[in-house]
Amino acid sequence: MKKSKKGFFLFMAPALVAFTLVQLIPTVMGIGYSFTDWNGISKAKHFVGVQNYITILTSDLSFRNAFIFTFLFSVCAVISVNLIGFVLATLVTQRIKGVNFLRGIFFMPNLIGGILLGFTWQFIFVQVFEAIGKKLDILWLRGWLTDQRTGFLGLLIVVTWQLSGYMMMIYIAQLQNIPEDVLEAAELDNAVGWNRMRYIILPLMMPAFTIGLFLSISNAFKLFDQNLSLTGGGPVNSTQMLALNIYTTAFGENRFGLAQAKAVIFMIVVMAISIIQLSITKRREVEA
Repeated sequence: MKKSKKGFFLFMAPALVAFTLVQLIPTVMGIGYSFTDWNGISKAKHFVGVQNYITILTSDLSFRNAFIFTFLFSVCAVISVNLIGFVLATLVTQRIKGVNFLRGIFFMPNLIGGILLGFTWQFIFVQVFEAIGKKLDILWLRGWLTDQRTGFLGLLIVVTWQLSGYMMMIYIAQLQNIPEDVLEAAELDNAVGWNRMRYIILPLMMPAFTIGLFLSISNAFKLFDQNLSLTGGGPVNSTQMLALNIYTTAFGENRFGLAQAKAVIFMIVVMAISIIQLSITKRREVEA
Protein backbone atom coordinates (compact mmCIF):
# COMPACT_ATOMS: atom_id res chain seq x y z
CA MET A 1 0.00 0.00 0.00
CA LYS A 2 2.83 2.41 0.86
CA LYS A 3 4.55 1.74 -2.46
CA SER A 4 1.25 2.18 -4.26
CA LYS A 5 0.62 5.58 -2.64
CA LYS A 6 4.15 6.73 -3.38
CA GLY A 7 3.76 5.72 -7.00
CA PHE A 8 0.40 7.49 -7.21
CA PHE A 9 1.80 10.78 -5.88
CA LEU A 10 4.91 10.39 -8.05
CA PHE A 11 2.78 10.23 -11.18
CA MET A 12 0.53 13.03 -9.93
CA ALA A 13 3.41 15.34 -9.01
CA PRO A 14 4.05 16.87 -12.50
CA ALA A 15 0.38 17.71 -12.98
CA LEU A 16 0.05 19.09 -9.45
CA VAL A 17 3.18 21.23 -9.83
CA ALA A 18 2.01 22.57 -13.20
CA PHE A 19 -1.49 23.27 -11.84
CA THR A 20 -0.05 25.08 -8.83
CA LEU A 21 2.35 27.22 -10.87
CA VAL A 22 0.01 28.01 -13.77
CA GLN A 23 -3.40 28.13 -12.11
CA LEU A 24 -3.42 28.24 -8.32
CA ILE A 25 -0.66 30.78 -7.60
CA PRO A 26 -1.72 33.24 -10.37
CA THR A 27 -5.33 33.02 -9.16
CA VAL A 28 -4.37 33.87 -5.58
CA MET A 29 -2.08 36.67 -6.77
CA GLY A 30 -4.83 38.02 -9.04
CA ILE A 31 -7.30 38.13 -6.17
CA GLY A 32 -4.72 40.11 -4.20
CA TYR A 33 -4.15 42.55 -7.08
CA SER A 34 -7.90 43.15 -7.34
CA PHE A 35 -7.71 45.11 -4.08
CA THR A 36 -5.04 47.48 -5.43
CA ASP A 37 -4.76 50.27 -8.00
CA TRP A 38 -1.78 48.68 -9.75
CA ASN A 39 -1.37 49.72 -13.40
CA GLY A 40 0.53 46.56 -14.35
CA ILE A 41 3.77 48.42 -15.06
CA SER A 42 5.07 50.33 -12.04
CA LYS A 43 6.18 48.73 -8.79
CA ALA A 44 3.80 50.90 -6.78
CA LYS A 45 0.69 49.06 -5.64
CA HIS A 46 -1.67 50.94 -3.33
CA PHE A 47 -4.31 49.06 -1.40
CA VAL A 48 -7.79 50.41 -2.23
CA GLY A 49 -9.95 47.77 -0.57
CA VAL A 50 -13.17 46.94 -2.40
CA GLN A 51 -13.20 50.18 -4.39
CA ASN A 52 -12.53 48.34 -7.66
CA TYR A 53 -15.54 46.11 -7.07
CA ILE A 54 -17.74 49.07 -6.20
CA THR A 55 -16.65 50.84 -9.39
CA ILE A 56 -17.43 47.78 -11.51
CA LEU A 57 -20.86 47.19 -10.01
CA THR A 58 -21.99 50.83 -9.94
CA SER A 59 -20.41 52.84 -12.74
CA ASP A 60 -18.62 50.58 -15.25
CA LEU A 61 -21.07 50.50 -18.15
CA SER A 62 -18.62 48.71 -20.45
CA PHE A 63 -18.42 45.74 -18.08
CA ARG A 64 -22.19 45.69 -17.65
CA ASN A 65 -22.79 45.71 -21.41
CA ALA A 66 -20.11 43.07 -21.97
CA PHE A 67 -21.69 40.90 -19.27
CA ILE A 68 -25.16 41.13 -20.85
CA PHE A 69 -23.80 40.42 -24.32
CA THR A 70 -21.73 37.47 -23.04
CA PHE A 71 -24.68 36.00 -21.14
CA LEU A 72 -27.04 36.21 -24.13
CA PHE A 73 -24.38 34.84 -26.45
CA SER A 74 -23.58 31.97 -24.08
CA VAL A 75 -27.23 30.92 -23.83
CA CYS A 76 -27.58 30.82 -27.64
CA ALA A 77 -24.18 29.18 -28.16
CA VAL A 78 -24.78 26.43 -25.58
CA ILE A 79 -28.12 25.55 -27.20
CA SER A 80 -26.83 25.61 -30.79
CA VAL A 81 -23.55 23.79 -30.09
CA ASN A 82 -25.14 20.95 -28.13
CA LEU A 83 -28.20 20.63 -30.34
CA ILE A 84 -26.19 20.44 -33.56
CA GLY A 85 -23.58 18.23 -31.89
CA PHE A 86 -26.28 15.77 -30.81
CA VAL A 87 -27.92 15.78 -34.26
CA LEU A 88 -24.56 15.10 -35.91
CA ALA A 89 -23.84 12.31 -33.42
CA THR A 90 -27.21 10.73 -34.18
CA LEU A 91 -26.46 10.99 -37.90
CA VAL A 92 -22.99 9.42 -37.83
CA THR A 93 -24.02 6.53 -35.58
CA GLN A 94 -26.46 5.26 -38.22
CA ARG A 95 -25.51 2.30 -40.38
CA ILE A 96 -24.63 4.26 -43.47
CA LYS A 97 -21.53 4.36 -45.65
CA GLY A 98 -18.80 6.87 -44.95
CA VAL A 99 -19.64 7.58 -41.30
CA ASN A 100 -15.97 7.62 -40.29
CA PHE A 101 -15.23 10.16 -43.02
CA LEU A 102 -18.15 12.31 -41.87
CA ARG A 103 -16.94 12.17 -38.27
CA GLY A 104 -13.54 13.44 -39.35
CA ILE A 105 -15.05 16.24 -41.43
CA PHE A 106 -17.37 17.39 -38.65
CA PHE A 107 -14.60 17.28 -36.02
CA MET A 108 -11.98 19.04 -38.14
CA PRO A 109 -13.03 22.67 -37.35
CA ASN A 110 -12.20 22.03 -33.69
CA LEU A 111 -8.54 21.56 -34.67
CA ILE A 112 -8.25 25.10 -36.06
CA GLY A 113 -6.93 27.77 -33.70
CA GLY A 114 -9.30 30.50 -32.55
CA ILE A 115 -7.33 33.44 -33.98
CA LEU A 116 -6.96 31.80 -37.42
CA LEU A 117 -10.59 30.76 -37.36
CA GLY A 118 -11.73 34.28 -36.53
CA PHE A 119 -9.74 35.92 -39.33
CA THR A 120 -10.89 33.27 -41.82
CA TRP A 121 -14.54 33.85 -41.03
CA GLN A 122 -13.99 37.61 -40.96
CA PHE A 123 -12.90 37.34 -44.61
CA ILE A 124 -16.00 35.27 -45.38
CA PHE A 125 -18.40 37.67 -43.67
CA VAL A 126 -16.83 40.90 -44.92
CA GLN A 127 -15.52 40.02 -48.37
CA VAL A 128 -17.44 36.97 -49.62
CA PHE A 129 -20.85 37.91 -48.19
CA GLU A 130 -20.43 41.49 -49.44
CA ALA A 131 -19.56 40.33 -52.96
CA ILE A 132 -22.49 37.89 -53.10
CA GLY A 133 -24.83 40.51 -51.68
CA LYS A 134 -23.85 43.07 -54.31
CA LYS A 135 -23.99 40.53 -57.12
CA LEU A 136 -27.44 39.18 -56.20
CA ASP A 137 -28.72 42.43 -54.63
CA ILE A 138 -29.34 40.77 -51.26
CA LEU A 139 -29.25 43.45 -48.59
CA TRP A 140 -28.94 41.21 -45.52
CA LEU A 141 -25.66 39.76 -46.84
CA ARG A 142 -24.06 43.20 -47.02
CA GLY A 143 -22.44 44.99 -44.10
CA TRP A 144 -21.88 41.96 -41.88
CA LEU A 145 -20.02 42.64 -38.60
CA THR A 146 -20.95 46.34 -38.83
CA ASP A 147 -23.53 46.26 -36.03
CA GLN A 148 -24.28 44.34 -32.88
CA ARG A 149 -26.90 42.04 -34.41
CA THR A 150 -24.78 40.72 -37.27
CA GLY A 151 -21.69 40.65 -35.04
CA PHE A 152 -23.63 38.49 -32.59
CA LEU A 153 -24.75 36.14 -35.37
CA GLY A 154 -21.23 35.99 -36.79
CA LEU A 155 -19.74 34.97 -33.45
CA LEU A 156 -22.50 32.42 -32.93
CA ILE A 157 -21.94 30.86 -36.36
CA VAL A 158 -18.17 30.62 -35.83
CA VAL A 159 -18.39 29.10 -32.34
CA THR A 160 -21.12 26.65 -33.35
CA TRP A 161 -19.16 25.58 -36.43
CA GLN A 162 -16.02 25.04 -34.35
CA LEU A 163 -17.39 23.30 -31.25
CA SER A 164 -20.25 21.18 -32.60
CA GLY A 165 -17.86 18.51 -33.85
CA TYR A 166 -16.23 18.23 -30.44
CA MET A 167 -19.60 17.82 -28.73
CA MET A 168 -20.50 15.29 -31.42
CA MET A 169 -17.65 13.04 -30.30
CA ILE A 170 -18.86 13.15 -26.68
CA TYR A 171 -22.39 12.24 -27.71
CA ILE A 172 -21.17 9.49 -30.05
CA ALA A 173 -19.40 7.81 -27.14
CA GLN A 174 -22.56 7.89 -25.03
CA LEU A 175 -24.84 6.74 -27.86
CA GLN A 176 -22.61 3.77 -28.53
CA ASN A 177 -22.65 2.98 -24.81
CA ILE A 178 -26.44 2.47 -24.75
CA PRO A 179 -27.07 -1.30 -24.47
CA GLU A 180 -28.61 -2.87 -27.56
CA ASP A 181 -30.95 -5.00 -25.44
CA VAL A 182 -32.52 -1.84 -23.99
CA LEU A 183 -33.21 -0.50 -27.48
CA GLU A 184 -34.58 -3.86 -28.62
CA ALA A 185 -36.86 -4.05 -25.57
CA ALA A 186 -38.10 -0.55 -26.28
CA GLU A 187 -38.85 -1.52 -29.88
CA LEU A 188 -40.87 -4.51 -28.69
CA ASP A 189 -42.89 -2.13 -26.52
CA ASN A 190 -43.62 0.03 -29.58
CA ALA A 191 -41.26 2.78 -28.39
CA VAL A 192 -40.18 3.94 -31.83
CA GLY A 193 -39.45 7.27 -33.46
CA TRP A 194 -39.86 10.27 -31.18
CA ASN A 195 -41.07 8.14 -28.23
CA ARG A 196 -37.90 6.05 -28.45
CA MET A 197 -35.81 9.23 -28.46
CA ARG A 198 -37.75 10.92 -25.66
CA TYR A 199 -38.19 8.06 -23.19
CA ILE A 200 -35.13 5.87 -23.88
CA ILE A 201 -32.26 7.64 -25.60
CA LEU A 202 -32.44 11.13 -24.07
CA PRO A 203 -32.59 9.94 -20.43
CA LEU A 204 -29.65 7.59 -21.03
CA MET A 205 -27.75 10.46 -22.68
CA MET A 206 -27.83 12.65 -19.57
CA PRO A 207 -24.23 11.86 -18.46
CA ALA A 208 -23.02 13.11 -21.86
CA PHE A 209 -25.30 16.15 -21.63
CA THR A 210 -23.79 16.94 -18.23
CA ILE A 211 -20.30 17.02 -19.73
CA GLY A 212 -21.35 18.74 -22.95
CA LEU A 213 -23.24 21.52 -21.19
CA PHE A 214 -20.41 22.09 -18.73
CA LEU A 215 -17.78 22.37 -21.47
CA SER A 216 -19.91 24.53 -23.76
CA ILE A 217 -20.90 26.92 -20.94
CA SER A 218 -17.26 27.31 -19.94
CA ASN A 219 -16.07 27.84 -23.53
CA ALA A 220 -18.85 30.28 -24.40
CA PHE A 221 -18.32 32.49 -21.36
CA LYS A 222 -14.53 32.50 -21.72
CA LEU A 223 -14.54 33.15 -25.48
CA PHE A 224 -11.66 35.46 -26.38
CA ASP A 225 -9.72 34.50 -29.53
CA GLN A 226 -12.68 34.53 -31.89
CA ASN A 227 -14.08 37.72 -30.36
CA LEU A 228 -10.73 39.50 -30.76
CA SER A 229 -10.05 38.39 -34.33
CA LEU A 230 -13.58 38.43 -35.75
CA THR A 231 -15.07 41.70 -34.45
CA GLY A 232 -12.50 43.11 -32.02
CA GLY A 233 -15.45 44.03 -29.82
CA GLY A 234 -16.71 46.53 -32.40
CA PRO A 235 -18.47 48.47 -33.53
CA VAL A 236 -18.10 50.78 -30.50
CA ASN A 237 -17.61 47.81 -28.13
CA SER A 238 -21.13 46.54 -28.89
CA THR A 239 -19.87 42.96 -29.42
CA GLN A 240 -17.24 43.03 -26.68
CA MET A 241 -17.38 39.95 -24.46
CA LEU A 242 -16.18 39.71 -20.86
CA ALA A 243 -12.78 38.18 -21.57
CA LEU A 244 -11.99 40.88 -24.14
CA ASN A 245 -13.29 43.59 -21.80
CA ILE A 246 -10.96 42.38 -19.05
CA TYR A 247 -8.04 42.21 -21.48
CA THR A 248 -8.72 45.75 -22.75
CA THR A 249 -8.97 47.12 -19.21
CA ALA A 250 -5.67 45.51 -18.20
CA PHE A 251 -3.50 46.01 -21.26
CA GLY A 252 -5.30 48.79 -23.13
CA GLU A 253 -6.10 51.10 -20.24
CA ASN A 254 -3.31 49.90 -17.89
CA ARG A 255 -5.79 49.41 -15.04
CA PHE A 256 -4.55 46.03 -13.92
CA GLY A 257 -6.13 46.11 -10.47
CA LEU A 258 -9.56 46.92 -11.91
CA ALA A 259 -9.16 44.21 -14.55
CA GLN A 260 -8.31 41.65 -11.86
CA ALA A 261 -11.44 42.61 -9.94
CA LYS A 262 -13.46 42.04 -13.12
CA ALA A 263 -11.74 38.68 -13.55
CA VAL A 264 -12.65 37.66 -9.99
CA ILE A 265 -16.31 38.57 -10.56
CA PHE A 266 -16.18 36.72 -13.88
CA MET A 267 -14.73 33.63 -12.21
CA ILE A 268 -17.40 33.62 -9.49
CA VAL A 269 -20.23 33.97 -12.02
CA VAL A 270 -18.94 31.16 -14.25
CA MET A 271 -18.35 28.89 -11.24
CA ALA A 272 -21.85 29.54 -9.90
CA ILE A 273 -23.52 28.85 -13.26
CA SER A 274 -21.43 25.70 -13.79
CA ILE A 275 -22.21 24.35 -10.31
CA ILE A 276 -25.95 24.96 -10.79
CA GLN A 277 -25.86 23.27 -14.20
CA LEU A 278 -23.96 20.26 -12.86
CA SER A 279 -26.32 19.83 -9.91
CA ILE A 280 -29.41 19.97 -12.14
CA THR A 281 -28.18 17.61 -14.85
CA LYS A 282 -26.58 15.17 -12.39
CA ARG A 283 -29.96 14.64 -10.70
CA ARG A 284 -31.50 13.71 -14.04
CA GLU A 285 -28.98 11.01 -14.89
CA VAL A 286 -30.26 7.46 -15.05
CA GLU A 287 -28.65 4.07 -15.59
CA ALA A 288 -29.57 1.52 -18.20
